[in-house]
Amino acid sequence: MPEPLLTPRSGLPELIIDQAGFLDALNALKAGIGPIAVDAERASGYRYSQRAYLIQLFRRGGGLHLIDPIAVSDPKLWKEMDESFKDCEWIIHASTQDLPCLRELGINPTILFDTELGGRIAGCERVGLGPLCESLLDLVLAKEHSAVDWSIRPLHQDWLNYAALDVDVLVDLRDAVEALLIERGKMTWAAEDFVQILKNPPNPPRLDPWRRTSGMHKVRDRMTLAIIRALWAARDEFAREIDLAPGRVFNDEALVEIATKRPTTIDEFTKIIKRRSRVTNAPTTEWFSLMKQTLELPDTELPVLRTPSVGLPPIKLWKDRNPLGNARLSHARAAVAQRAAELEIPVENLISPEVIRQLVWKNPPESEIEEYIKKLLLENGARSWQAEQITSVLVEPMRATEPLPPAQTVPAEELSESSSVE
Repeated sequence: MPEPLLTPRSGLPELIIDQAGFLDALNALKAGIGPIAVDAERASGYRYSQRAYLIQLFRRGGGLHLIDPIAVSDPKLWKEMDESFKDCEWIIHASTQDLPCLRELGINPTILFDTELGGRIAGCERVGLGPLCESLLDLVLAKEHSAVDWSIRPLHQDWLNYAALDVDVLVDLRDAVEALLIERGKMTWAAEDFVQILKNPPNPPRLDPWRRTSGMHKVRDRMTLAIIRALWAARDEFAREIDLAPGRVFNDEALVEIATKRPTTIDEFTKIIKRRSRVTNAPTTEWFSLMKQTLELPDTELPVLRTPSVGLPPIKLWKDRNPLGNARLSHARAAVAQRAAELEIPVENLISPEVIRQLVWKNPPESEIEEYIKKLLLENGARSWQAEQITSVLVEPMRATEPLPPAQTVPAEELSESSSVE
């Protein structure tokens, strides 16, 4: 029976809110041994920024420390933290979520162990921090405060207790995941992925992010699109200024309703905004004027309904546009899914679906096909261990001329990229 872990094993430390406390924590961590576990709490869904509102650190022999980075914001202190542990391994669970805000502070790990990704590659069925601790450490963590607003001050003691547990167990979890990876002959695979995460550049800004507004299926004309574009940008600018999540300024439902109904009075406009807003000082008069100005735009300044696709066409079009590519894709998906099952690893961690699509789109050469497959896999972003595991199983799919029957086709949703390391 798993043992409940309700408080940190060495007790809940005081929250560090000044330079003296920060330096004491830094010296304590320096006296410790081994890797450093780190976690960050953000206010996603509450604030516009993705900054960290709490940093938790633990090192064996160096103690557990909770730091308020809003109160302790001196970049020199965080730079000293970073430089003090340049050659140290940092343990992060689901590192791609926390690395941006850690780097914003000035912490730039050069050696990483991601317990969530390690668990995936090892073949663990559930890789959330709680389930992974339960299956590998026989511990049950309290997780009741995972979605709170960490920007609130003062921070609640029970929230801090929850946050402290995340790093209190992380070094032990890292060792358990590593042991499992070694046992299953996958440690080098995970290490290669950890290195790749640190090499990855920041995601580029999205093109026309306003087109991702919820409810766009209701849009039928370019003028409606133009109103959404204008008000989305105005909302985003205001949200940035007051550091509030845009959806709390007013949600997408209100944005689409205004664009489709086009209220004719400021009272109607404001009523729609206020029904779905968390603010009282929104510049609704200014936004109403912006909507009216947008309605006067000439056709030449209106956005197109559909933007030209970039890259390969949607898979649903392959059957007509590239029948051979479509045939190869159906066989390749099935082969990769089978290989992933054999290796006990999620398909998306074995290979990115986009890499497979890029591979099968073009007709392969008649000879030296295996060398061709491996070369294209690596050129399109596959790690060496991935290419080694799937190159041979893709040889026959690359020769396919007819797609698999529907009953044997792997559904697209089973090849999601949500957890892949790009």
